[in-house]
Amino acid sequence: KWHDIGLLIIDEEQKFGVSTKEKLRQLKTNIDTLTMSATPIPRTLQFSLMGARDMSIMRTPPPNRYPIQTEVTTFSVETIIDAINFEMSRNGQVYFVNDRISNLEELGRIIEKHIPDCRVAIGHGRMTPENLEKIVMGFMNHDYDVLLSTTIVENGIDVPNANTIIINDAHRFGLSDLHQMRGRVGRSNRKAFCYMLIPSYSILTDEAQKRLRAIEEFASVGSGFNIAMRDLDIRGAGNILGAEQSGFISEIGYDMYHKILNEAIEELKENDFAELFKSEAAETKEYVKECVIETDLEVLIPDGYVSNISERLLLYKELNELSDESQLDQYRERLIDRFGPIPIATQELIKTITLRRMAKEFGIEKLVLKQGKMVCYFVANQNNPFYQSPNFMQLIKYAQDHQRSVHLRETADRLSLVCDSVQSIFGAIEKLKVLTGAT
Repeated sequence: KWHDIGLLIIDEEQKFGVSTKEKLRQLKTNIDTLTMSATPIPRTLQFSLMGARDMSIMRTPPPNRYPIQTEVTTFSVETIIDAINFEMSRNGQVYFVNDRISNLEELGRIIEKHIPDCRVAIGHGRMTPENLEKIVMGFMNHDYDVLLSTTIVENGIDVPNANTIIINDAHRFGLSDLHQMRGRVGRSNRKAFCYMLIPSYSILTDEAQKRLRAIEEFASVGSGFNIAMRDLDIRGAGNILGAEQSGFISEIGYDMYHKILNEAIEELKENDFAELFKSEAAETKEYVKECVIETDLEVLIPDGYVSNISERLLLYKELNELSDESQLDQYRERLIDRFGPIPIATQELIKTITLRRMAKEFGIEKLVLKQGKMVCYFVANQNNPFYQSPNFMQLIKYAQDHQRSVHLRETADRLSLVCDSVQSIFGAIEKLKVLTGAT
């Protein structure tokens, strides 16, 4: 019982469940809470990303720290022996983590059989505190070369001389567990190694494969936040106001979930709470949040140009995140440098980014390019500032001056402009330049 508690600090936040943290908070109402973690659980991270909680990120590593070389490989006695021999050759020590107590003795015998001069210590949570302390202190004093243990090493053991960790059955651990255990090595200015042993990729679940790929990809110092973000994407954030940690977000992915949430909030701002956000709407120059392009033209990265499907998906994703022309020019240069001259279909694909940006800035919600015609659908909300803007006046004037080639229509309370003889993305950009008065 506390007299006047004002601040609650929760370290290693990922170790506490939702219900446990809420019980801690009930010690007193309106208590300030600071949670600290290298890899926050998805639900906590989601609260911060959506603005419900403040978040600070420390990315600066301690001086003289090097990235930990991480390797995921199938279980092999040769790999284990080579890793231990290399560490012993530079007078270092090794952590060997196994998730089951039952076969620790067996693994110890394998190491001693192949490396007779290796001093192996075994530690786990079922040992008496005195014996476990003796083992850990002996390892810190370099009485042993290998500490063969369960995940107890995750809990804050700091041995700068231990710079190799071997994690057996790595697919059984969560992302934060793997990152925390990997963080036990590389705590000095020596190059550190992390070996994650698995039976075989073919028998792993999809989620286990995603976790291992993530831990291998994000191996740089200070990458805990990236790992937590990937964990959020894999497991989902669950119900924002409920106790469940995993939820439907895993079905649609974090990016899509956040996009849907933002769209719902913007819709409420524009309709139900328009009066409250009138000043905010007046400050922004955006008439539409996004422009969707539909086309029957060939706009893609052909298989013959980039044969690897994963590489193509990454290129599509990277292109979708670009906005200004300088970024697009750099993207083109990288493509030419890696894959050679850019095909027409890919050039058209890159130009769709410019077309989408221009259409969005003008006030077009949807642009359809099919059968040699371009149809521009303007913002549906009649109260949108677009209809009192110079852009709308320019649209009316253009439609009046070009009655033979364009047709202005209003159907189902929605305004659209039909332009004839538009055969390509480049042609659509030129037409939009004329429409917006850019040329």
